[in-house]
Amino acid sequence: MTFKLPDTITQANDGTGPHKGYMPGFGNDFETEALPDALPQGQNSPQKCAYGLYAEQLSGTAFTAPRGQNERTWCYRIRPSVKHTGRFSRIDLPYWKTAPHVTTDKDNAQANDIISLGQYRWDPVPHTDQDLTWVTGMRTMTTAGDVNTQVGMASHVYLVNTSMQDEYFFSADSELLIVPQEGRLRFCTELGIIDLEPKEIAIIPRGLVYRVEVLEGPCRGFVCENYGQKFDLPGRGPIGANCLANPRDFKCPVAAFEDRDAKSRVVIKWCGQFHETFIDHSPLDVVAWHGNYCAYKYDLRTFSPVGAILFDHPDPSIFTVLTAPSGQPGTANIDFVLFRERWLVAENTFRPPWYHKNLMSEMMGNIYGIYDAKPEGFVPGGLSLHNCMLPHGPDLDAFTHGSTEPMEPAFLDKTMSFMFETRFPQHLTAFAANEAPMQDNYIDCWTSIEKKFDGTPGAK
Repeated sequence: MTFKLPDTITQANDGTGPHKGYMPGFGNDFETEALPDALPQGQNSPQKCAYGLYAEQLSGTAFTAPRGQNERTWCYRIRPSVKHTGRFSRIDLPYWKTAPHVTTDKDNAQANDIISLGQYRWDPVPHTDQDLTWVTGMRTMTTAGDVNTQVGMASHVYLVNTSMQDEYFFSADSELLIVPQEGRLRFCTELGIIDLEPKEIAIIPRGLVYRVEVLEGPCRGFVCENYGQKFDLPGRGPIGANCLANPRDFKCPVAAFEDRDAKSRVVIKWCGQFHETFIDHSPLDVVAWHGNYCAYKYDLRTFSPVGAILFDHPDPSIFTVLTAPSGQPGTANIDFVLFRERWLVAENTFRPPWYHKNLMSEMMGNIYGIYDAKPEGFVPGGLSLHNCMLPHGPDLDAFTHGSTEPMEPAFLDKTMSFMFETRFPQHLTAFAANEAPMQDNYIDCWTSIEKKFDGTPGAK
C-alpha cells in the first residue's frame, strides 16, 4: 500500500532524524496538502472543491468550546466519511477492556475475586507466536472511571507482530497515548504518517481512522487510553516559558492519502464495544487538511527536566509531560509523567523518591534501564501499580543507598520510566490478575526495612 505524498516527500521517517514529513508545534493551526492547490484558501467549504474533493469537518470538541480549547480540522477528501462505514456487526476483542469493567462473569473482576487493592508489579508481558495486529494485540491491565461519562482511563500493553492488511481502526471512546518499548511501528492515519520507535510517544485523537504497520518487530509497548478531555501541555507556573516538554518538539504529519479500491474492514470502538463494517476502498483519503485536531509524536529525549539545585526535591508532578484536565483545577484526569536521565545535586537530601501515599493512582512502566527507587525487579517492559492511598516508595537497597551516598553531584544515567497517573482508582482486569506475569513477591520488597528509631536526643 502506497501513500501519495507531496513531491518533496520521498519516504517516511527512518528514525535517523528530522525530515520533511512532519510539521513542528503543539496545538498549532496547521495546513498541508498532498496535491498542489487542493487546500481552499479564504474559506472552509467552497461550493466546489479542487480535484472533485469533498469538504468535511472533524470536531474534537463541542462547537461552542472556548476559542483556546476549540479543536477541529477541515479535511478535503476523495469520499466523505459517510462512505467509510456501512452496517455494523458486533465483534469480540476479549483482551481489550473498558471502564466500568463489568461484563460477563468470566470477565468481571469481582466475580473472579480479583483484588485491586494492593501494590502490584509485573514482568514484561511475553511475545507470542500468534499473529497479533494493533487491534488483536491489545492487553488491558487496568480500567478507571466511566467511558460513558467521558471520564477516566485504561492502561494497556500492546503486543504487535503483524501489520494490518486492508484493515483500519478508530476509537470513538478515547484518544490513545502510545509509549513503545520494543520494535518500530508506522501509523498510517487519515491526516498523514507517523513512524514510532522506543523513546518516542504518539497521540492518536478520538475519531481518527488509521492503520498500523510493523516496521521492525515484534513490537511491545504501553498505551494510556484517555476517555476524558484531551492531553495538553501542563502550565509551567513559576518555571516560566521554557523547559519540560517544549511545544516545538511535537511533530504533526503532513498530508498523505491512499486512492485505492479494495475491500477493507473498519473496526470501531464505541462505548467499550467493538464493531466491524466493510467498505470497498481505503478510508485514508484526505488529500489536504487544515486545523488543530490531529495526531502527533514527541521525542522523549527532548524533555528538559527541572529539579532541585540546593536541598529537597519537588513533587514528581514536576516531571509531567502531558496532562488531561478533569475540570477540577489542579487535579488531572490523567498525567503522563517521565523519569529520564538527569543530574542529582541536592545537598543533605534523600534523593530517591520518598515514601508516600496519595490520592492519585500510579501505573508505572519501564522503557529501559534501572529505576532509582527500585534497582531490582522493575525491568524494562515491566509495569507496577500503586493504587490511590496505598503507601509505596524505595526498597531497602534504594533507601540504604539514598541514606548514605556522598552528597556530591551524580548523574542518573541509562534510565527512562514513565507513569500514567489518574485521580480514579485503577481496577485490575482478569488478564492482569491471572495471565500477565505478576510478581507475587513484589510486596515483600519492603519487608526487610527495619525500625531505626532511637529515642536518644540528637540521634540519627
